[in-house]
Amino acid sequence: MTPRLQHNPFKLAPEGTKAMMALEASFKASGLEHSLMELVRMRASQINGCAFCIHMHATDARKAGETEMRLYMLNAWRESSLYTPRERAALAWTEALTRVADIGAPDSDYEQVKAQFSEAEQVQLTLLIGSINVWNRLQIGFRAAHPVDPPSAAG
Repeated sequence: MTPRLQHNPFKLAPEGTKAMMALEASFKASGLEHSLMELVRMRASQINGCAFCIHMHATDARKAGETEMRLYMLNAWRESSLYTPRERAALAWTEALTRVADIGAPDSDYEQVKAQFSEAEQVQLTLLIGSINVWNRLQIGFRAAHPVDPPSAAG
């Protein structure tokens, strides 16, 4: 895959990048669990087909202690018992908002979010979902290549 820009897109739009990074920094104080945020970022990135972001967030999730099986099963979370009711609500909301043009924001998905998250957390979760969708569009649109991990010794 050949990148579409000759220069780093984030250096080409420093003010926008600074604003996005400030938004990302705000999530640390949002009350949302780090593991939940990584699952949300990965799920949106799976839906959007963003290899760069899937690689980044799978790596970050593993470093934070996420299990391989929960990462493998994320695409089939509805059929798995590995996710908590809070995570399931967040994942349903992620899918709804990532596919908003096709399915809207169904009341049933919102009711799950409402039952698991405070109003402030609902807003933070929705901002998180919007944010990862912006990052996905930047990386996909400009054909950013994900890093290639070196082969493992067990390999």
